[in-house]
Amino acid sequence: MECHQFGLFATSTAQSNDSTATEGAIHGVPSIEKITFYLVRLEDGVILDEKAFCNDFINLAHSIGAYLYEDLLCIVSLRYQTIHILQIRDSGNLVEVRRIGAFCREDDELFLHSHVQSGYGGSFLPGIKQRLLSYIFRKTWNEVPDQTLRVQHLKKKFYFHFQDYVDLIIWKVQFLDRHHLFIKFGSVDGGVSRSTDQNLAFFAVYNMETTDIVSLYQNSSEELYSLFEQFYDHFHANPQDSSHGKFISSHSNDIHALDQLRTIKNKASSSSQFVKKMMASLPYTCQSQSPSPYFDLSLFS
Repeated sequence: MECHQFGLFATSTAQSNDSTATEGAIHGVPSIEKITFYLVRLEDGVILDEKAFCNDFINLAHSIGAYLYEDLLCIVSLRYQTIHILQIRDSGNLVEVRRIGAFCREDDELFLHSHVQSGYGGSFLPGIKQRLLSYIFRKTWNEVPDQTLRVQHLKKKFYFHFQDYVDLIIWKVQFLDRHHLFIKFGSVDGGVSRSTDQNLAFFAVYNMETTDIVSLYQNSSEELYSLFEQFYDHFHANPQDSSHGKFISSHSNDIHALDQLRTIKNKASSSSQFVKKMMASLPYTCQSQSPSPYFDLSLFS
């Protein structure tokens, strides 16, 4: 936070790969007995509040599973496929203001239980997964205006890959602003491994207020790469008007960095593989930049 009053720290017990399956947990994702986030007052080191997750898996390495934007903290539960949005209050409290996963709206669970017949033994897809499938269906539907050809197009592009879409899980999340999340979806194997360059992945822009997916890109998308190249700074949700923000050089604000990036791209043997490699780092973690005048390429190039 800008006032620099608080510090966020996290601890966890050892990871277990032999975790027993529990309701709502994703098969293949390891378990950690307890993960705890602490809000500490930096002035005297007093722990003001804490948030614990039990028998869950949150990737704490390089802050991959947590993202801080102003007074909002996003924590991603890989095991239960839930995005927890917490607010850091001035009083020194961690307050959960939103939970995205099985349900997207606060009253989704109540609405579902009030409309489902008693004794129904089936299962429902998580709310965030339904939003994803709905977006893919509508996008595929609108790609072909002809009614006759549209059915065949849906079979080929949507229904044939339906189970692949259903099997996608949330890998990583970052804030774009206070209302939008940038979510990376992929396979279970890619979600817990360190190398994800070659894995198929999708990037979604999710509006927390409307609970809609605004846009969706595959990790080999040239359109997404173009946005990444032109608006790189927007993928780092840092206040650019801060005193240190002007020292952050990138290929969207510095011609020298852009020349370097395009030179590397032109030398790549495969444009598609280059795009996938560049997209592998998205979404960014909030602490992945180190502002310093010594890193300003306009001064040292």
